Amino acid sequence: MPELPEVETVRRGLEPVMSGRRFIRVEQRRPDLRFPFPEDFPARLQGRRAMGIDRRAKYLMVEIEGGEVLAMHLGMSGRFRIAMPGGPNGRKAGAFALDAGDDPAHDHVVFTMEGGATITYNDARRFGYMSLMPATEVPSHPHFRNLGIEPLGPLLTPEYLAGAAAGRKSDLKAFLMDQRIIAGLGNIYVCEALFRAGLSPRRRAGVLARRSGAPSDHAARLAPVIRQVLEAAIAAGGSTLRDYKHTDGTLGYFQHDFAVYGREGEPCPRPGCGGRIRRIVQAGRSTFYCPQCQR
Repeated sequence: MPELPEVETVRRGLEPVMSGRRFIRVEQRRPDLRFPFPEDFPARLQGRRAMGIDRRAKYLMVEIEGGEVLAMHLGMSGRFRIAMPGGPNGRKAGAFALDAGDDPAHDHVVFTMEGGATITYNDARRFGYMSLMPATEVPSHPHFRNLGIEPLGPLLTPEYLAGAAAGRKSDLKAFLMDQRIIAGLGNIYVCEALFRAGLSPRRRAGVLARRSGAPSDHAARLAPVIRQVLEAAIAAGGSTLRDYKHTDGTLGYFQHDFAVYGREGEPCPRPGCGGRIRRIVQAGRSTFYCPQCQR
């Protein structure tokens, strides 16, 4: 499943051809994806302008003139394909799929935008979904009401981590992946952030707070490296895991900079460590870390 940096890459790919432009035509080719499409979905978009496109956690949020928001989730295999006027094959906007290819049988929604761009949503597994709602209802909508803070926003501070973690007995890995605490932070980047912070994924989350409730040194290290690892991944265009591509059709390359993820048995890259990367399973997900230097 694409994580926050991959979704942000998709957003940046869609923005130039969608933001500020009207939906000239919307073609809906099936009644549902993971969930049914909103009632009268094409009619509610056609002729209206996309005022801007944002991201909330792993959702793409398109502000529609008139006060509605089009929320789109890629699920496991969702991808957008952009065809420009006069272009031979179009270009992919953060295409992410699990060996799904571009089989037109899986083209489920086609947006024709003012200016001539055609944006096709392809989803082989149909785990993605689209919702259309009044902007005023977004905070209370079931998809969003329980989401935590944005990890790239100003609220992710050592003080926030300490306050959220105080007294918790869950492990650090589970704490960081709890979407009610930090929205959009997934398995890959949690593993990488914990390595950079030198913290074991098995430690209790409570180590982020002192008895007084003030942030510990662990929290002071962890907060900035979460941001750093996400920003580095976005700059690299995301991570190519089974056919992830970004807007110009090239691959995302952050996977080449993974320190621990997917590197079981390899030497720890931290200078002078001498340990080897270990893989364990936590809550059904693979965790990669160095037991020598992550304490």
